[in-house]
Amino acid sequence: MDSIRRYMRFVKPYRWEIFVTIIIGILKFAIPLFIPFLTKIVIDDIILKETLTSAEKITQLIYWLGGTIILFFIIRPPIEYYRQYFAQHVGNKVLFDIRKELFGHLQRLSLKYYANTRAGEVISRVINDVEQTKNFIMIGLMNLWLDMATILIVIAIMLSMDIGLTLVAIVSLPLFAISVKYFFGKLRDLTRKRSQALASVQSYLHERVSGISIIKSFALEKHEQKIFDKENGEFLDRSLEHTVWNAKSFAVVNTITDIAPLLVIGWAGYEVINGNLTVGTVAAFMGYIERLYAPLRRLMNSSTTLTQSIASMDRMFELMDEKYDVTSKLNAKSLPAVRGQVEFKNVNFKYDSEGNTILNEMSFQIKPGETAAFVGMSGGGKSTIVSLIPRFYDVTSGEVQIDGMNVKDINLQSLRSQIGIVLQDNILFSDSVKQNILMGRPDATDDEVIEAAKAANAHEFIMSLPEGYDTKVGERGVKLSGGQKQRVAIARVFLKNPPILVLDEATSALDLESEALIQESLERLAHNRTTIMIAHRLSTITHADRIFVIDHGEVAEEGTHDVLMEKQGVYYDLFQIQKLD
Repeated sequence: MDSIRRYMRFVKPYRWEIFVTIIIGILKFAIPLFIPFLTKIVIDDIILKETLTSAEKITQLIYWLGGTIILFFIIRPPIEYYRQYFAQHVGNKVLFDIRKELFGHLQRLSLKYYANTRAGEVISRVINDVEQTKNFIMIGLMNLWLDMATILIVIAIMLSMDIGLTLVAIVSLPLFAISVKYFFGKLRDLTRKRSQALASVQSYLHERVSGISIIKSFALEKHEQKIFDKENGEFLDRSLEHTVWNAKSFAVVNTITDIAPLLVIGWAGYEVINGNLTVGTVAAFMGYIERLYAPLRRLMNSSTTLTQSIASMDRMFELMDEKYDVTSKLNAKSLPAVRGQVEFKNVNFKYDSEGNTILNEMSFQIKPGETAAFVGMSGGGKSTIVSLIPRFYDVTSGEVQIDGMNVKDINLQSLRSQIGIVLQDNILFSDSVKQNILMGRPDATDDEVIEAAKAANAHEFIMSLPEGYDTKVGERGVKLSGGQKQRVAIARVFLKNPPILVLDEATSALDLESEALIQESLERLAHNRTTIMIAHRLSTITHADRIFVIDHGEVAEEGTHDVLMEKQGVYYDLFQIQKLD
């Protein structure tokens, strides 16, 4: 299977550790196989041995039991320990490698992927599905071989004792193999459906927990409960369907494996009556029958678990196979220290090949050090423009240039390292205030972090927090106000100190006091660097060197505030409406 072949790439570096684990495991499983043989010795060679006296029988019994105690209580424990340790050690290291590669892959996927994929679905694949694949290592690469080795050893011992009785004991093995193959295929398909249903429940739960304030504010608890019950019910249906087939498989397999002991009892009884078999051999055979078919039952259990594991592999590799929409070329150049000229040349853009055109033959130029503002009605394409500059998306046609270089020819890391972005709703991570600011430049000193916070008018409120810069801000910065979050976000851009600054409605959702503080820090931040602003409130961009009015993906007007007001066109109308508001 393709998924198994691909999975082996992660297993290969640990193949010798797996081999050692299997050898240790064979010893672990082989030791208990001595018990039925001991039973035969005790019955045939001690209890029923007429030439031995009672004292000699007791001596022999103590001798054999003493040796067995040494085997089980001194030799076996360390073997059991190292077998478990190495098995878990290898399994956990393989999962570490897989998650490491998956996280790197997730970071290279474009925003387009995340716009079309639920976060809970991604998390489910990275956590649950990867964890399920561990069973392939523990069972498919270790226990499966150990059980097979146990079966072969048991058959070899039984053959050495009585060939005819051994053939009777293994007569049902072909039926077992056929049933396992039949149920394995069906269960794999059902397991995939069950995993997908579980991922849907997790995705729904993740979204609702993140947005619990909306649910409470609209009193939607009962409504959301109904939707969750539907999602959860779908998972229940898939689980029950899987359970039905799982139960069928166990019913069939256990029936097949129960045939063998009955056949052995019948044949062995006949042979003992005719004097062709000893009682000890029969007792040993009954012990070995259990040790022969117990691994076979485990193999059936394993086949069920392996279907889950392989189905999880399929889902994991589906995620790994997601294509990168935005990548650096093989010969991509590093962007030198930029002057800050930004130019769009006949840019067309669609989010999807079949979707609507967002930008249509758009062309404009922003000179180094200029402050340029983009205004217009919602949905006109303003945010799309600023997303194309750092290549969060790629243009459908045309070029975006920085200092005359096509951004597609520039290494992504060097491109984005010279652009600072402040959004309307900046995301903070649930680390400390200091760690969130350090995202601007992770190697910055404490003094540089404090200077950046002071420049962003954030130092004073940070020092008033319970633990100052070490205060945890909660998920998405929930413990801070909107204005405080925005100032932390501005502080990390100050720390980054990029030559190009993008402000996407950075003050539109704030109260007047916060807006005044942030507007002051933004003006300080924009000094001596190319600044691109998107603003809803036109009063905040009247100072811009140039204002572009965007209408239905095109530049409708361009000029300074005074020039555009004199034209009395689209900008003038927008300004008058806001003035009246």
